[in-house]
Amino acid sequence: MVKIIATFFFILFVSFNCYSQNSYVFVGSYNSDKNKEGIYVFQLDTLTGNLKNITTVKNILNPSYLTVSPNGKYVFACTETRTPNAGSVSSFEFKPQNKALTFINSQKSGGENPVYLSVHKNGKWLVNANYTQGSVSVYPITADGKINPIVQKFSYSEGSINKERQERSHVHSAVFSPNYDFVFLPDLGADKIRSYRFDYTKKLPLLENQYPFTQATLGSGPRHFTFHPDGKFAYCVEEISGTISVYAYGNGKLDPIQRINTHTDALKEGFSSADIHISPDGRFLYASNRGEENNIAIFSIESNGTLKTVGYQSTFGKTPRIFTIDSAGKFLIVANQTSGNVVVFKRNLVTGLLKKSGTEINVENASCVQIKHYRN
Repeated sequence: MVKIIATFFFILFVSFNCYSQNSYVFVGSYNSDKNKEGIYVFQLDTLTGNLKNITTVKNILNPSYLTVSPNGKYVFACTETRTPNAGSVSSFEFKPQNKALTFINSQKSGGENPVYLSVHKNGKWLVNANYTQGSVSVYPITADGKINPIVQKFSYSEGSINKERQERSHVHSAVFSPNYDFVFLPDLGADKIRSYRFDYTKKLPLLENQYPFTQATLGSGPRHFTFHPDGKFAYCVEEISGTISVYAYGNGKLDPIQRINTHTDALKEGFSSADIHISPDGRFLYASNRGEENNIAIFSIESNGTLKTVGYQSTFGKTPRIFTIDSAGKFLIVANQTSGNVVVFKRNLVTGLLKKSGTEINVENASCVQIKHYRN
């Protein structure tokens, strides 16, 4: 009964608040040519789920991942991804009142193939994960959104048992802990979730953690990582094995409590799990599967943090590399890379199930999608 009442009031909260905000969706693309659009900005109709094209940005190459600053003023992108002997991170200013996204500056990524960015809650630090060269880089951010040069970088070399995919370290994401006092780095190549303490007051904020890494199952390929809203549990999607590992979390330490498939029992090989997110109310977890499945796996989250499979939702496209959930929990939006389409789903706040909503948008080689709400 308590859960039902809490859900009812959450729905009322969402209904009251989501219409007082403007919602913008930022989509990256493996454009392969600076003369083509690299970042797209859409406005989301929170009644219908329709996306309206607002502006685009050219003169950047392969923005594989985007993140928005906590205040919404700046968009940061991994650029020159999948470009031999290159890699950069770039900053843009977003002005919703002008519906304009303007380039600020770029810095070298400190390693080939940058794939993930996270911004500290104070907006003053940016952490980047480089996949191909297996490294993490840290940058100060100025008050006007400019990225300063790298102040700290750590590189790794060891691989794991899959000689085709894990010949060396491949850091695939960089995620702050709920209190922003630790950074976690899932390393697909080494089957480890690396971690550092993070002290935003230091000139070199990454510090040694008492628990420098958590060992994942060999051959699993840890990829993306997220925390439960209550801060007590963490979840890592494992690309190669098509699984999710569940951890109890406290003070920089991960303790494994469950491992569950993202795929149906009918699929025996060829797994390619990608992204993972939790609904704002903490009741449901979603993970994307590429390869043969091209779907979103839906799980309910139990009180002890463990997962139960609810079902699967087709993404109506191929290769759902990244998806996102809006802060109200009303919409889930998927970027299908190979089919080049962005699909909006409405979430059932009670069951967690998804239903396609609004118009489908074509974005060639869509690499990433993020959403941000702005007050009127």
